[in-house]
Amino acid sequence: MPRIKMARKSTLVDMTAMTDVAFLLLTFFMLATKFKPSEPVSVITPTSITTTVLPESNVILLTVDKKGRVFFDLPGQGYRQQLITDIDKNFHLGLSAQEKRNFVLGVNVGTDMKHLKDYLAMTPEARKNAAIETGVSTDSTNNELAIWLDYAMATQQGKLKDLKYCIKADNETPYPKVKVVLDVFKKKNIQHLNLVTDLEATPEG
Repeated sequence: MPRIKMARKSTLVDMTAMTDVAFLLLTFFMLATKFKPSEPVSVITPTSITTTVLPESNVILLTVDKKGRVFFDLPGQGYRQQLITDIDKNFHLGLSAQEKRNFVLGVNVGTDMKHLKDYLAMTPEARKNAAIETGVSTDSTNNELAIWLDYAMATQQGKLKDLKYCIKADNETPYPKVKVVLDVFKKKNIQHLNLVTDLEATPEG
C-alpha cells in the first residue's frame, strides 16, 4: 500500500512578542540612561593606581583648573533645587525660574555671588568665555566656597554621614591654590577627602 506523502509547510515564527520586548528594552534604556554632564573646564588629573569609583550621589565635587579657579558641583536635582532656592532667598539674588532651572539641570558654579544671576542666564558656550567666570571665591575676607559647602551640607539632612567630598584638580594646578581649598575643609573639621585621579597601570613587582 503506497504511503501518503504529507505536504511540507514552512515554519511560521510569530515575532510579535520579540518585537515588543525589543521596544520595551529600548524604551527602558532611553529613560534610564544618565548622560555625563559637560565639565566646566578641561582638567587633566594626576594618575594613581586606585580603583575606587567616583560616586554618583551624596558627593560634593570641587574642580580646580590649572589657573586655580574653583568650580562647585552637587549631584542630584532634588538637592540642587533646595540649594539654589536657599541661596536665592538668603542672598536676595532675584533669580528667575529659568535661571534656577539651569542650575538644577547641572550648571557648575564658577563665579561669585554677585554675578551668579548673570552666570546662570548664560549659555554654556558663553559662560566659558565670560569674564565673570573667575571661580568661586576662596579669599579669607570673602570665602564663598565655605558658604556653598554649608548650604550644600544643609540639603543632605540625615545623610551627612554618607556625604563624600571630592577634589578634582588639574595636574598643573599650583599647590598653594589646592591648599587654600584644603584649608576651607580643615576649618570645617572635614578630615576625609577624596582626590580624583586617572587610573594608571599597577607597577610590576
